Amino acid sequence: MIKGFKDFLLRGNVVDLAVAVVIGAAFTAVVGQFTASFLEPLIALVGGGGLEGGTFTVDGQVFDWAAFVNAVITFVLTAAVVYFVVVLPMKTIVERRRRGEEAGPVAPTQVELLAEIRDLLRAQQQGPDRSEGGVGRTGSA
Repeated sequence: MIKGFKDFLLRGNVVDLAVAVVIGAAFTAVVGQFTASFLEPLIALVGGGGLEGGTFTVDGQVFDWAAFVNAVITFVLTAAVVYFVVVLPMKTIVERRRRGEEAGPVAPTQVELLAEIRDLLRAQQQGPDRSEGGVGRTGSA
């Protein structure tokens, strides 16, 4: 069961989809809160501190450059964690499979294929006309 699950995960774009949806959404929230709680106040201090720290005003328009820097840091941290925690280990596993160090999905044997064909042929021969009660037959003579 574990082997089948492992083969499922390593097939095609399943991993890419999981990374994009689960890791991206969940981890972005964590990194966003970290940057809002810790890095944004530090950026505001560098920009002069107080309520106006991290902003500048031109003709009454406020430009919040600290929020932009915060968003860039959030993106970089999220991308780095996704790469080092998910993409890089996945790449290593795929490379091991190519070199033959780790077994890939197992193909069915000839005996298993023949048994499956036999079972399908039996099921076709015992179609609805041979079932109990004569379901599917017409009663006219």
